[in-house]
Amino acid sequence: MKTHDLVIRSGTVFDGQGGKPFVGDIAVKDGLIVELGEVSGHGAREIDAAGKLVTPGFVDVHTHYDGQITWENTLSPSSNHGVTTVLMGNCGVGFAPTRQTDHQLVIQLMEGVEDIPDVVMSSGVPWNWESFTDYLDALDARHSDVDFATQIPHSPLRVFVMGQRGVDLEPATHEELAEMRRIVAEALQAGALGVSTSRNLFHRFRNGKLAPSVTTEEDELLALAGGLADAGCGVFQLNPNINTSADSELAIFGLVAKASGRPLNYSLIAVPSMPENWDAYVSGTEALNAQGCEVRGQFMPRPMGVMYGLDLSYHPFSLNPSYRALAQLPLAEKVKRMRDPALRARILAEEPDDPNPAFVGLLKMKTDLYLVADPANYNFVKEDSLAARAERLGLPLRGVIYDALLEDDGHAILCSYSQDVQDCLARTALLIGKDNMVVALGDGGAHYGMICDASYTTYMLTQRVGMNGLDLPVIIKALTSQPAKSVGLLDRGVIATGYKADFNIIDFDELVLHRPQIKADLPAGGKRLTQTSEGYVATIVSGVVTYQNGAPTGALPGRLVRRAKPAPAAAAAGQLLMA
Repeated sequence: MKTHDLVIRSGTVFDGQGGKPFVGDIAVKDGLIVELGEVSGHGAREIDAAGKLVTPGFVDVHTHYDGQITWENTLSPSSNHGVTTVLMGNCGVGFAPTRQTDHQLVIQLMEGVEDIPDVVMSSGVPWNWESFTDYLDALDARHSDVDFATQIPHSPLRVFVMGQRGVDLEPATHEELAEMRRIVAEALQAGALGVSTSRNLFHRFRNGKLAPSVTTEEDELLALAGGLADAGCGVFQLNPNINTSADSELAIFGLVAKASGRPLNYSLIAVPSMPENWDAYVSGTEALNAQGCEVRGQFMPRPMGVMYGLDLSYHPFSLNPSYRALAQLPLAEKVKRMRDPALRARILAEEPDDPNPAFVGLLKMKTDLYLVADPANYNFVKEDSLAARAERLGLPLRGVIYDALLEDDGHAILCSYSQDVQDCLARTALLIGKDNMVVALGDGGAHYGMICDASYTTYMLTQRVGMNGLDLPVIIKALTSQPAKSVGLLDRGVIATGYKADFNIIDFDELVLHRPQIKADLPAGGKRLTQTSEGYVATIVSGVVTYQNGAPTGALPGRLVRRAKPAPAAAAAGQLLMA
């Protein structure tokens, strides 16, 4: 007799909490784990996982799928890399709440901050909402290959309440602060997992104007925090001002956490011009937690880099005047023109020019550039850099970079890192699996032509295991229960009875991460970077197989997750818990 919906047999099970792996079976019924160990009953579907790893589904708490979820049902590239739950609405940007008159403004903000082309959003976003609760209702009707949750973003909220004054960075009145607080509480009660903001000066409209949230005063941040306090739930997500001292930002973290009484998650980003900030943030986070504040740093497990290429959003010469005339040409024609010695000389002699200083600064930043191979290896050493190549060949660096872009008939991808890779790997190794630190910042759904870091889950498994003393149980914990706990989703990220039946079955010896590639499959023919892998035997969401041997099955069990979720034991007792 078939007693279960699904039984996974004889896999090497990792519990997601750092425990020692064991060989056993897992039985699933109605989307939950109901039996673990030796399962005697049969399943309507059975999967032989002998010799394979079985992990909880990965949880990515820093994505920007706010638009993508409204026009398609696959949250790629995250869903290609074992992710079964994503949280969007980060960095204070998103599409709700938004009045009909402000659609273009919000699109322009997302274009500038998250590198999503205007035409993609104008064609793809249906705008069948205005308030944030309307947006949640619209998301409720969506089906996906992963579960998805969201936060209410500060910038559109500010414009929704203040109109043009919010865009012009004017201070909010007492009445406007009270209205923001009310809307945040309403959003949390309707199902948002939190509120997000950004103080990062890099976050701007495409024309260079700062995002509405960036320069807001403390009283406005505390109004958002007050909304969390009024709702009695949720997290506060903050992208700090990376151009100032860590101590000043940590002081704000403390004020917000104390005012809200809720957890605060912030983006921990290494900045070459202020190298002392990294350690200050780490120690400051420990100090805040010792004071009773629940504060966590979200960090990338490898250097935060930008992908450059002739078919991508930017490359080192993309803002040079002589190149702009080529920018919209088909790739083959562009490569042919760029091989002309006279044009090459003109482009190399020019400097970038753009109204947005952030993008000019990005291209002029002193960085190490590396050519990304296939399979992709991100653990570069200095000898791999184009600067080292130029030195070996005795050639000017700019010319070597120019010629590298033309390799592979213009399909070459260069990765730009502003920090030493090996130093970053050593620093992040100290944080992986550590309390109050969360592996994140993959930015899936954003930076379609600049970044492809949503594959960090596969990267962790292929390139960090055994490095700097990191083992599989710790890495899997860092990809599952830790991020889930950081946003209050205590019903997933763990393999134990009663938990949500989200899994990966992995052939670890065959796991491969391929080089990113460009695809023109967004609305209006927009392009995006995608990245595939091999070795995922199956990915399972709510007990349903969504990917098998890397290919989608077409099943769409993913749904909107409203509100924090209690751990199974707490659910049985009727208690609502929040990490």
